[in-house]
Amino acid sequence: MTTIFKNISQDNKITFLQTIFVASIILANIVGIKIINIGPINVSMGIWLVPITFLITDILAEVKGKKFVGRLVWTTGLAMFFSYLFIKLSIWIEPADRFQELNPAFVTIFESSARIFIASIVAFMLSQLHDIWAFEFWKKKTKGKYFWLRNNLSTIVSQFIDTTIFIFIAFYQLTPKFDFAFMWTLIVPYYILKIILAIADTPLAYLGVKWLKK
Repeated sequence: MTTIFKNISQDNKITFLQTIFVASIILANIVGIKIINIGPINVSMGIWLVPITFLITDILAEVKGKKFVGRLVWTTGLAMFFSYLFIKLSIWIEPADRFQELNPAFVTIFESSARIFIASIVAFMLSQLHDIWAFEFWKKKTKGKYFWLRNNLSTIVSQFIDTTIFIFIAFYQLTPKFDFAFMWTLIVPYYILKIILAIADTPLAYLGVKWLKK
């Protein structure tokens, strides 16, 4: 098994990472409406997938460069927008007779997903493009050294952009409870947890770069 993984070409490794990247983004939007408990904090299931995307972009940026990752981000943004349009179309089309009883539940779930998709598209594009820029900025400042520092500095700010924009677009004024002050009670714990996950995956970033360069 080890020999098989060693013999994978770099192009196939890149394709694998790109596939995981796109799948993580789409899944984060689909399962993101489910809220779970992590201790006293209520978080979305999608929170486990977002750090994976920043990890992959930093690995690819280190090996393939800024322009390569930029293309991945833009094509993924288009995939997200296409998914959003198809969800809206699925809601709009009249269901078959045998699906009439299930249609209200379908609409309720995916109507929520539609708003989350819009929030996610905007947050994703702005945060990922910032992450690419910041990673390259710190790479030049450190002359290509201190990968762990560049990885975390770019991700920490990008995660704040992603979390803040996403939560405001997805949930602001969803009900009277979701006012400006309440938004920050959601943003702060989400952001802290994302930062913990981002720092924890630093060893994976090193392993990913080493694996991709082979």
